[in-house]
Amino acid sequence: MPAPESSAPSGREGTPVASHNREIESLAEFDEVVSEHGSLAHYRVQAVDLTDRTKTLLSVDSAGAVFLGCPMDPEAAAAVRSTGALVFPPVPGLPFDPYRGLLYSPDELFASLDAGYEATPDALAYGWFQRTKSDGDVFASMLRAIHDDAVSDALDELLAGVRVVGVMGGHAMERGTTAYEGAARLGRDLTRADFTVATGGGPGAMEAANLGAYAAPFDDGMLAEALQLLAGAPSFRPSVTDWARAAFEVRERWPAGGTSVGIPTWFYGHEPPNAFASDIAKYFANATREDGLLARCTAGVVFLPGAAGTIQEIFDNATPNYYESRGEPTPMVLVDKAHWTEKHPTWPLLQSLARDRAMESRIALVDRIEQAPEVLKRLRG
Repeated sequence: MPAPESSAPSGREGTPVASHNREIESLAEFDEVVSEHGSLAHYRVQAVDLTDRTKTLLSVDSAGAVFLGCPMDPEAAAAVRSTGALVFPPVPGLPFDPYRGLLYSPDELFASLDAGYEATPDALAYGWFQRTKSDGDVFASMLRAIHDDAVSDALDELLAGVRVVGVMGGHAMERGTTAYEGAARLGRDLTRADFTVATGGGPGAMEAANLGAYAAPFDDGMLAEALQLLAGAPSFRPSVTDWARAAFEVRERWPAGGTSVGIPTWFYGHEPPNAFASDIAKYFANATREDGLLARCTAGVVFLPGAAGTIQEIFDNATPNYYESRGEPTPMVLVDKAHWTEKHPTWPLLQSLARDRAMESRIALVDRIEQAPEVLKRLRG
């Protein structure tokens, strides 16, 4: 972790403004900061278990520090408070950590899968969400908001300076189909071209693109074998457990695959996250998730055939391109002419919106998925 600057910019009343280089998200980072700087003043410590660091907390300067969900000895908590630190204690009884400092991994969300998907942290978090989302409890809604903000912060840290291409498409696309294979090849090609693939993190086209990114470091035969293995559990219906187990079987057979990002939501409880995204930013608020996903696709978005959700994403992405509210418009490539001009005629409307605007040269419609990477490159200039 970079060392803090000697004189940090100040906010009101001389309080240093927090920045990513003042965030501590692991015990190793905590020890490094204490060793190198001898102070925790104005740091933000997120979800780090400090129960074995009582001696340090009793002696180190913690003025202006904030401890978010960090277990610690009561004596240590009292000591850091006495120096002016804020301590937000862990919240008991939750199936998630609202103060988490890092994104989720597939292993974390699918822990206990051997006992069935219903026993996993992912399913338990969805159950909590279902119980609390409509009861009007301000504490529950606050916890959801804190969690989602922490996830956004971790996502920004991960993707800083990275060329991200989004791949959007429907969750109904089944394993074992030509369309699924095409989406996987797209994810592989984009990753091999040094882009980071980002998807909605769910099944179908989203999983296929994340799978392709996972397959990128291996020879081409690996993807063909993986597709064949996955075809035995073509959909997350009727069994999420069987569907997820097939994915983990691929991961176990070919460990240490390529990286990509999945950005799913518990709002759609029928859509479990896929296990091929290396980093998963899962949200409770779907509106935050949708806007955040598209805003981070700085190198463009490829839209595969889909229905209402994908159509929503097309126009969520088109709006800032139309108004240039995020700066220069980013490329948009729609795949499958028949789908986007006949079945769901989205392309004509997108064309009419783009006419005579800067975004007009940044949109394209292609018939075959193999054309998408080259067209994306052309639109990027």
